[in-house]
Amino acid sequence: MALIVQKFGGSSVADVEKVRRVAGIIADTYKEGNDVVVVLSAQGKTTDGLIAKAYEYNPKPSKRELDMLLTTGEQQSVALCAMVLETMGIPAISLASWQIDFKTNSTYGNARIKSVGSERIRRELDARRVVLVTGFQGINKYDDYTTLGRGGSDTSAVAIAAAMHADLCQIYTDVDGVYTADPNKVKGAKKLEEITFDEMLELASMGAKVLHNRSVELAKRYNVDLEVLSSYERLPGTKVREVKKMEQAQVSGVAKDINLARIALVGIKDEPGIAFKIFRILANEKINVDIIIQSIGRDGAQDISFTVSKNDVETAAEALRQYQNVLGYTSLSVDTHVAKVSVVGAGMLMTSGLAVMMFDALASKKINIQMISTSEIKISVLVNEEDADKAVQAIHDKFFGE
Repeated sequence: MALIVQKFGGSSVADVEKVRRVAGIIADTYKEGNDVVVVLSAQGKTTDGLIAKAYEYNPKPSKRELDMLLTTGEQQSVALCAMVLETMGIPAISLASWQIDFKTNSTYGNARIKSVGSERIRRELDARRVVLVTGFQGINKYDDYTTLGRGGSDTSAVAIAAAMHADLCQIYTDVDGVYTADPNKVKGAKKLEEITFDEMLELASMGAKVLHNRSVELAKRYNVDLEVLSSYERLPGTKVREVKKMEQAQVSGVAKDINLARIALVGIKDEPGIAFKIFRILANEKINVDIIIQSIGRDGAQDISFTVSKNDVETAAEALRQYQNVLGYTSLSVDTHVAKVSVVGAGMLMTSGLAVMMFDALASKKINIQMISTSEIKISVLVNEEDADKAVQAIHDKFFGE
């Protein structure tokens, strides 16, 4: 007998028929003799509807009250699913975050998990009940509801699995696993049998929507075995774990990120400490910087280019303009029509030829590279946004084509 945590997203429980399908998966797992904890998201577009309703009543609702409202979506899901399980003869109980002592900090709308209680869940499991828990939410030190932000239910499930020392955490989605690229957009995308935490984290951070990066970070930290699989088809999924590949490099996927912009500072002072001044200004605004390129200094000046999230680009540019006299640059330019395309795989820097293959694929399609960034696990290039899909397909064909 194993302890299995299962998470189902909003589209998987969108209506009564889908809830019945989900209940069937849960029931089968339970009948195999396993202890089962289930984490559910709000049904379908419920959260979007609640947000719209909030702004209909108040154009500027407080974050606390917004969280109070949004948490009702998951409470509906777990209660309704428990009712369906009852009709199937499966003993089940739904629990809200406060009932399992799911503690977070007080950052409403994007709370971080502090601790997860296990006593109530264990008591219900010992009574041979399926335990259905609200995802996406917790309670803070004031006993107020908080929400975990985008991808919160994935993170809830992994946190519970870690706290309970579960044997497996299954994330059920619309797809049947993790693919080498988006199967809806890239011809020939292949499902992976397994992928490492680090590889999955890179893919998640670069726009792969299968798992949220916070849940992968948590799974890696507490060594939680994850499996991504379909809630619509009974097929084997993709295992996410610390796969040991020795020193063999293997490309696991190609991903793109269009939610970024490039900022270029031209004619900046070529002197010690100038990069520190630039990025301290951005750090003070809590802006994360990704790819950075610094040119060779000439005639006492140099250029520095870097990428930031599109959500941060206006704040970043304005902050840097305020310090133009200090930084001494002659011009600042912003390009929001760029995309980052990345190849991800363990041990990439230790294997010669992978970068050449990537650049050859791009050259064959006459795609210009603006910036390049490498790490032990990925090679990323910045290209024009209009070339992003073509770039992903070309690179995928190079690495995964027949």
